[in-house]
Amino acid sequence: MRTIADPELPPGHFPALRNCTGVTFRPHAAMPATNHSFKALGEQDQRRYKMYAVIVTGGKQYKVAEGEYLKIEKLEVPTGEAVTFDRVLLIGNGDDVKIGAPVVDGAKVTAEVVAQGRHDKVTIIKFRRRKHHMKRQGHRQWFTEVKITGIQG
Repeated sequence: MRTIADPELPPGHFPALRNCTGVTFRPHAAMPATNHSFKALGEQDQRRYKMYAVIVTGGKQYKVAEGEYLKIEKLEVPTGEAVTFDRVLLIGNGDDVKIGAPVVDGAKVTAEVVAQGRHDKVTIIKFRRRKHHMKRQGHRQWFTEVKITGIQG
């Protein structure tokens, strides 16, 4: 029986996996240091650290960032008009995070209404066993799609 430390085995070869095909093992790459400033980060990393906010609308909380599209509960606002969300629970920008108690003072998120529509149908089935009774009902929930245009606070 050969062990992993046996010099006859090539590196990355494990005897327990000799019947497995296509399995290779490589050493893990070292993680890069993350103490760089925001300006020194590459374009891909800057997207990860862009400004975001947590808003409340329609009884739900959403994490949003500028330029994102979001489907929320229906708002009675015509397509193309601007809407403002004043209930902002949190605003973050890299390492700078403001947490409200319960909302952040003076913070607001602006968005533009892109579309109004309905989600896919959800089928509700009520069934009573042994009674020859089954009731089916469908439901399509209305939504408003918005594009986040700005975060202030």
